[in-house]
Order: sequence, then C-alpha cells, then structure tokens
Amino acid sequence: MSRPDLNLLVTLDVLLTEGSVTRAAKRLRLSPSAMSRALARLREATGDPLLVRAGRALVPSPRAVELRQLVGQLVQDAERVLSPEAGLDLKHLVRTFTLRTSEGLVENFGPELIERVSKEAPGVRLHFLQKSDKDSAPLRDGTVDLETGVVGSSTGPELRVQALFRDRFVGVVRKGHALSKGAVTPSRYAAARHVAFSRRGLQRGPVDEALELLGWKRNIVAIVGGFSSAVALAKASDLVATVPERHTGVLLAGTHRFVVPVPIPEITISLLWHPRLDADQAHRWLRKCVREVCGQPAPGHPKG
Repeated sequence: MSRPDLNLLVTLDVLLTEGSVTRAAKRLRLSPSAMSRALARLREATGDPLLVRAGRALVPSPRAVELRQLVGQLVQDAERVLSPEAGLDLKHLVRTFTLRTSEGLVENFGPELIERVSKEAPGVRLHFLQKSDKDSAPLRDGTVDLETGVVGSSTGPELRVQALFRDRFVGVVRKGHALSKGAVTPSRYAAARHVAFSRRGLQRGPVDEALELLGWKRNIVAIVGGFSSAVALAKASDLVATVPERHTGVLLAGTHRFVVPVPIPEITISLLWHPRLDADQAHRWLRKCVREVCGQPAPGHPKG
C-alpha cells in the first residue's frame, strides 16, 4: 500500500474552508485546473466526493463536514512542528527541571538559584538529586536535565560541557584548633587527625599522593561520603577536613580555613547536559541562570 501524499492535507483544509475550487486555487496560488485535479486526487484518496455541486455552488458532504475540524487541526499542528519555536514566555512556563549535583552545591548556590528562577518563572520547579556517581545514563535517558561536577574519563563523550568555576582545596578546622594558629607545614598537617571524603570509600586521594612525595602520610581516622558530613565533623571535633572551598562556601561558616601545604591541582566544576536539549529555550534559560549564579563568588567565599 502506497503512503498518502500528506501535501494533500493543506489542499483539503483550504478547499473545505473556502467551499470553492476557484477561491481555493487563488489562495494556494494554483490554476483552477490544477485545483480541480487536486480535488479529484482527494476524492480518490478518501473515497468520498467531499464537495458536491448544489446549483452554482459546492456544498460539503457529511464526510467533509466530519473532516473539516480534524484536518484544520492537523495542518496547524504540522505548521507548529515545522516552524521555529515561539518565544519563551517565562511568566507562564510550567515545568520541572531535575538537577543532579554533588553535595554542597545545593547548600551553597541553591538559595540564590531558587530565588532567581522563582522570580523569573514562577511556574518552574527545581528538583535536586544528590550525585552518587559519574554515570552519564541519567542524562542520556532524560531522567536528569542538568548535572554539575568534575568531568572525568567516565563522562559520556556526547555530552555538552561548560565550565562553571575553578576550585581549590582547603583545610578546615574548628576555631581554636591547633592548626588555626601558626604556619601549617606538611608535617603538622599530616600529623593531625583527618576525616576524608570519598563516595566510594577510598582511603587515598590527591592529597595523600602529594604528601607521600614529601615523605608524609595523613592520619585518617574517619571516611565519610559527603562534604557536609566532613565539615560537620571538623566543626565538632579536632578532625581536619579537606574540601573544595567554593563548592562548600556556606558550609564553612564558623570554621578556620587554611591553604593545604602541599601542591594539589585545582578542579573545574562544570555544567553537563545532553545535546538533545541544546536548542530547548527553557533549558537554555535555566543553563544561563546556573552559569550566572555559580559564576559569582559564593556567599562567605573570599575573592582571590
């Protein structure tokens, strides 16, 4: 069975609207004979006369009356599909965006992001998920709209990536801790009792590798799976937490921070999304909001 000529839908819509071969031909810039041939093809395709002569005029058949509204809607839908997307109306946008982020980012940047989104698009809801791994599947299958984190070897090669900010690691201790006074040397730092952060429970990281090159080893007494847990323990004990500074800015209120006394490369926190959402106007607007909120120094974070 041959596929129908969908171009005939436009012709049928105009014929049923005008009720005249001559007027329909003029509207579509066709000759009357060409329109008559198109009507003959439509009659063959539908198995119905569609327009029947009554005196000097043409009147629609019952089948044509039945089709008139349906065909008009089909043509309008097709025109929308094949036309550029209409301008984004943020005030009337109703949508939920899911963002997967590492612990600390919501606490640090969430309040300002939520305030901005609510002000510009009151009908938009943000659904934050904690990032437990670097699997790109949630972005691929559409369960997550945006993700933040450090790009690694496991990041899907097809994903779009845009840097948000660079971050450095700092040591964090409670006020009055021994390391809050005097110069923090590699030996003093290594000898202190540490709480380490690792989602996978690893006992070694870049800090430990850098210390070992100098002949030192950290005294790790606890391992936690989140930045906030590490900072909370540091605030309430003599433990030292080593965390990315900007990523955890508001969590560090009431603590003493110091530069880690071994060279650790800075990390780049990036925004990731699937390419199918590149041209989505609402998604582009949200990406802009995230970039501009995270592009500024976080609350409580000193410039420089």
